[in-house]
Amino acid sequence: MSQDQENWDAQSTKAKASAKAVVFMVVFIDLLGFGIVLPLLPLFADKYVKQGLGIDLSPWVNGLVLGLLMSSFSLMQFLFAPLWGRVSDRIGRRPVLLVGLAGSVVFYGLFGFAAGLDESQPLLALALLFLARIGAGVSGATISTAQAVIADTTTKEKRKLGMALIGAAFGIGFTFGPLIGFGALRFFPDQAGSVGYVASGLSALALLLGVICLRETRQSTSPPAKRNWFDTQGFREVISSPALGPVILVSFLTTMGFGGFESTLALMNDRILQLGKDSNFLIFAYVGLVLTLANGAYRGFAKRMSEESAMTMGTVIMGLGVTSLAGVNYLHDHYKESGLVLPGLLVSLSFAVIGFALLTPSAQGLISRRADPERQGEILGVNQSCMSLARILGPIFGLSFYKANPMLPFILGGLLVLLMLPLVGRIKKTGVSTLAEGK
Repeated sequence: MSQDQENWDAQSTKAKASAKAVVFMVVFIDLLGFGIVLPLLPLFADKYVKQGLGIDLSPWVNGLVLGLLMSSFSLMQFLFAPLWGRVSDRIGRRPVLLVGLAGSVVFYGLFGFAAGLDESQPLLALALLFLARIGAGVSGATISTAQAVIADTTTKEKRKLGMALIGAAFGIGFTFGPLIGFGALRFFPDQAGSVGYVASGLSALALLLGVICLRETRQSTSPPAKRNWFDTQGFREVISSPALGPVILVSFLTTMGFGGFESTLALMNDRILQLGKDSNFLIFAYVGLVLTLANGAYRGFAKRMSEESAMTMGTVIMGLGVTSLAGVNYLHDHYKESGLVLPGLLVSLSFAVIGFALLTPSAQGLISRRADPERQGEILGVNQSCMSLARILGPIFGLSFYKANPMLPFILGGLLVLLMLPLVGRIKKTGVSTLAEGK
């Protein structure tokens, strides 16, 4: 046994808890930056698309450009998450996380620069926004390395609770990020780029914390994993499994539906509530708060209900929530003075988010439970890749449909979710995976 492994094995429980706490803070602060930028991105981009490509641009083309911009972040995560994970297996977790945080500092700063450009340079601003989101996606793909740190510092029995730290960091970061963005625009109302610079500053704080406090957790005696970047044969095998394929499809459709409405929310807020860029953050903070509370409640709820039953309930609730957002647009167009638009929006968003919070962990838990223990990481990786693909397609379709008709993405998205009910029924009838013979 090497000296490094002896030192690691000798670490106290307190030292390992400290490593997890540092990773939690690093992910939380980095997600604050994501939450700060997301509410404004569609609004800034919409302005530059209209000015740079023409005010009379086809709504479908306008929506497609916005969708591509929103999806570029997830596309980079889809491509680079396996690569970062493989690199961290070879050179360690700490350098990969630090490189990712350094990239976030640079590309959030670039977003601030692009958002603050004069309106006479719309094409340059749009190109820089694309570059900023692509770079932030590459940097943010190190989230799989953060999960590896949790795996390094927890036993198999406590792995699920350790991974829950990452989910908690996501929810809390997405709640407070929009509030910080709101404050930035309140203090600097004429500096649209301030939100990007604040996000960059927070990433710099996370980088400093990582440099000072984050220790290497990968044991030097652990051999690097030997795997291809993308195993198409294994991917097809998992997708075609009667026990796993339908569950992964539910996970894919759920994420795609959520990504579609999430990407259109800023434009809808601007159209029906006319909140302005700063107040728009408050709606996103509300979404983050509901998501955080729902995720917290899920742990107790899951003890009394099976994954399949929770997925059925989540499908109904999310489907009704997304569909009712079309009704909110109808209220605005025909009964604007009724005073029901804002309450209707908050209720619809609550249903959509709560349903999503029921569906996602239930599907992931069921996939993990049905997977062959010898291929757990591979099978969960296939599901994660499908979710990344859904985050790419959701904004493209959502924004394209929204530009054609503001009610269309929510009607189609809600129906798509509700049509999963027969699929969930089929899932209840399937047994555990038989993929053990695969490799």
